[in-house]
Amino acid sequence: MSAQAEAAPGGEWVAPTNGDETPNPIAERILNQDEIDSLLGFSGGGDGASDRTGIRALIDSSLVSYERLPMLEIVFDRLVRLMTTSLRNLTSDNVEVSLDQISSVRFGDYLASIPLPAVIAVFRAEQLDNFGLMTVDSSLIYAIVDVLLGGRRGAAMARVEGRPYTTIERSLVTRLTEVVLADMKAAFSPLTEVNFSLDRIETNPRFAVIARPANAAIVARLRVDMDDRGGRVELLLPYATLEPVRKMLLQQFMGEKFGRDNIWESHLANELWHTKLEVRAVLDEITAPLKQLLNLNVGDTLMLNAAPDAHVEVTCGATPVTRGRVGRIGHTVAVRIEQPITHETRRTMMRRLGGG
Repeated sequence: MSAQAEAAPGGEWVAPTNGDETPNPIAERILNQDEIDSLLGFSGGGDGASDRTGIRALIDSSLVSYERLPMLEIVFDRLVRLMTTSLRNLTSDNVEVSLDQISSVRFGDYLASIPLPAVIAVFRAEQLDNFGLMTVDSSLIYAIVDVLLGGRRGAAMARVEGRPYTTIERSLVTRLTEVVLADMKAAFSPLTEVNFSLDRIETNPRFAVIARPANAAIVARLRVDMDDRGGRVELLLPYATLEPVRKMLLQQFMGEKFGRDNIWESHLANELWHTKLEVRAVLDEITAPLKQLLNLNVGDTLMLNAAPDAHVEVTCGATPVTRGRVGRIGHTVAVRIEQPITHETRRTMMRRLGGG
């Protein structure tokens, strides 16, 4: 076998033979470095989801793509249009807002990728009972301060990197955050009513943790341009925040129905009114030992605690419907209804007829 290895061109490994020029089936092929990289998923040149292969693709497959929530992209497009108008009114300047990217990330990876210094606003989605993050980078912070405080156009503002933001800068960023959150409420209004309220402002990502590091989240990156100034705003919404409205975000278009047939629903509602029900008049209920019940014979009398003029409970199965009094019409025993059937009773009976 060593002689075969030496005779192989370029020193390549050759499978051993059994003497009749037939490769040994027990011999295994050794992978080279390129094949190992391809198996592990490190051979692709890009970082996009389409370039992920091998084990790396299996690991990253746990993240749900935002494309499975088509209505979310429409919400962010609406947010861009609303923000363009709102920021123009806020700054009295020519503002252009554009949507750069919507992507799915892990929450821990996103916090580690935030370029510092930055201002991180933690906001609460009240109806969804969860939180979200809004990150404003330093370029946009300085641009907003420059515009709102009357800075001249074209003049580069001196930046002192590494210093904490002043009270004035934080106050102006708070105004910007409240404007964006109000626009987010208007953007979600066609789907559902959600109030976004500012909870706190942080400058350290460790103090802005609202989910576990491995949890998936949606990140929308917005670009704000004000002539020769501007910066980025990033909105992060964990999937746990969007879970209550997930069915609405799955719609391909506004008002889409998921497997519902209006004609069948109308037919079922009409037929329910013609359904025959068995109604029972309960004169009284007593408790007796099992021995007494087993010893009952034909002709025995059970003594009830109800008087002749006592009310009778009218039930449909186990659901009480109304109350009345027992009487007679001709040769037929009748019950005269003396209490109206409540709406709650009607809803309970309709649920029973409709199978829950």
